[in-house]
Amino acid sequence: MSSFENLRVVDNFYQTSLFFPMPTVIISTLCEDGSTTLGPYSLVQPYYVAGKDYYAMLLSCRNSSNTAQNILRNGKCALNFIDDRPETFREAVKLSWPGDKPSDKMPKCKFRLEKSPIEEDTGEARPMVLSDAIQAIECTWMRELDGADKDLPGELSGYEGPYHDFNGITSKFGAHFILRVDKILMKKKYADAIINGVTARDFPPLPVDYGYRDSKNFWFHRKRRMRAELLQVRQASLESVRYAADRADDKVKFTDDALKTILGVPRVFLPVVLKGCVSWAKENGVELVTAEHMKIINDKRAKEKQKR
Repeated sequence: MSSFENLRVVDNFYQTSLFFPMPTVIISTLCEDGSTTLGPYSLVQPYYVAGKDYYAMLLSCRNSSNTAQNILRNGKCALNFIDDRPETFREAVKLSWPGDKPSDKMPKCKFRLEKSPIEEDTGEARPMVLSDAIQAIECTWMRELDGADKDLPGELSGYEGPYHDFNGITSKFGAHFILRVDKILMKKKYADAIINGVTARDFPPLPVDYGYRDSKNFWFHRKRRMRAELLQVRQASLESVRYAADRADDKVKFTDDALKTILGVPRVFLPVVLKGCVSWAKENGVELVTAEHMKIINDKRAKEKQKR
């Protein structure tokens, strides 16, 4: 006999049939008049994380929401990660009532806004970002994917099919948006921690929305002190790394000392690491990569990460 109970899968199952931990973000978008409006969301997650020409997030939402209609119109948004103070979450919940127009809710909104850094740099019209956010991701909707470039705003009572599989209007009342990551913004305290090394005290106080809601309340959890669990260190043998390195390129080769610096790289990531080393070697006219070269490559990566 199973130790579990069987719960019926219904609409909004992540809220009604599960305790499902999710982030809480405030999404800023541009209205027709050029003003910024805000909406709280939890169905946001990384989508393209490696191996493509760009990185992307995925947003799932009602297609009649202000957020969806604005993204359909101009394709720009910012995902703003708020702190976990009760007053902050209370302000987020105030923005969540379906059907509220931006002209009704924004004058009462207490979140502070500032101009997009991308707009500052390029002049391109962008939604403002939350000054109160811990971090923000400025995004562009990839409307050409899944043939979603024909999807237009304006249908507030539901869209008729045919529907897309994973991008744009995906059901009568639903939408999914693949959002290219244009820029990641972060307050200096937390950016410095990522660059210089994170400890338990460096994690920001981000709320966890547990999905479940009843007819009266949203529920969320405040951040507690982080607990670290050491990763298992599994070093490959020099022979196995040499086997992969010898096949990475027909001209660029590696010394044993160079390969010893990447013995701890998981096997699944080894081809990517070697490919990056080969690219650096060719750019710099190096045909035999040494341990000293590997140090230069690692320093270069660290500086690039710091710039981002």
